[in-house]
Amino acid sequence: MHYGTNDDIRKTLFVSDLDGTLLSDNARVSSITARIISELSHEGALISVATARTPATVDPLLAHTFTTIPAIVITGAAMWNRRYRHYENVRTIAPEAATTAITACRNAGLKPFIYTLGVENVLHVYHNGGLSNKEEKFVYDRRGLPLKKFHLDEPAGEKDSFESTLLVLVMGDVDTIFNLAETLGMDNRLSISAYQDSYNRTTGIIEILGENVSKASAVTHLKEMTGAERLTVFGDNLNDLPMMAIADTSVATANAVEQVKEAADIVIGSNNDDSVARYILESLSKTGF
Repeated sequence: MHYGTNDDIRKTLFVSDLDGTLLSDNARVSSITARIISELSHEGALISVATARTPATVDPLLAHTFTTIPAIVITGAAMWNRRYRHYENVRTIAPEAATTAITACRNAGLKPFIYTLGVENVLHVYHNGGLSNKEEKFVYDRRGLPLKKFHLDEPAGEKDSFESTLLVLVMGDVDTIFNLAETLGMDNRLSISAYQDSYNRTTGIIEILGENVSKASAVTHLKEMTGAERLTVFGDNLNDLPMMAIADTSVATANAVEQVKEAADIVIGSNNDDSVARYILESLSKTGF
């Protein structure tokens, strides 16, 4: 499959994180960012996103932003073809490894969200044991979306879900989360991404994924798909570090956590200033496309 028509503009693949990077603090793509990215994409620019989010929220967030290549979703566990609305390159967790991880979460006093892929591109999300205030808001903000269905306190369904688990997501206080992440990181059947919530730094989040799943591996695959010669990525949080490490140019927003800014080649303005879109526009303008 080929994307775009202009050879010069297609030499660089631009991939941005969403929350805290492409999205402003109100968790929206601004009209300016949407216009810039859409116009460049119509010209053939290779622009996409790599996010922990699922298509259920990626689709509405990018509703007014035209892109031509798949979005990396669930931190690299899959890609989402926005045009045809289906998953690509899906990578699940081995059932035994998923069971081990879920047990470890519960032994730490945490209640995981278990994401499985069902028919017709619907994600089924299982959670048991009651919801904290943070978890309740998390569910409330995502309930009723066409591509996602929550199953609360349904142990029978949860048992079946282990066979097709893409993600185990856990949230809690930062210390507990990072201690658990260190323990789970010793299991080479799993890929662990732990970081502070972009909107509440007192909350920690763990994404438990399949072996060798990350934004980096997915971005590498996307670069091969598009035939791009160079890779520029944008991020703000710890789960962006793997893709930043393999990029030709890594860019952090001004609001990024210190580890990300230290790892970046370039630090631009904040996520509230359309900084990612403006950087892409400036970069492509220099090529004379």
